[in-house]
Amino acid sequence: MSTVLKRDFASFDDFYPVYLSEHSNRTCRELHFAGSTLALICIGVALVTGNFWWLLGALTAGYGFAWIGHFFFEKNQPMTFKHPLYSLMGDWVMYWQMLTGQASF
Repeated sequence: MSTVLKRDFASFDDFYPVYLSEHSNRTCRELHFAGSTLALICIGVALVTGNFWWLLGALTAGYGFAWIGHFFFEKNQPMTFKHPLYSLMGDWVMYWQMLTGQASF
């Protein structure tokens, strides 16, 4: 188990650099991006159709792709297990940085 998972963070600004270090593998980051994109699509479909079962699809896509990235490519444990809120925030900050070309990794 990574020692990072046991660490407490005073703020998201303290957490995010560590979050990025746990996403150093390009395939892992790309799987996060794909899963987040599919999650957004599922949320959109749920809102348009009123069929909120699509929200289950959003969770499955978002977490499923990310966890595959961690377990098979990054070979670490997702930070979601110990820091769920900061990890969710980190997912979307990283997503935005990748989408807008601001990512420097």
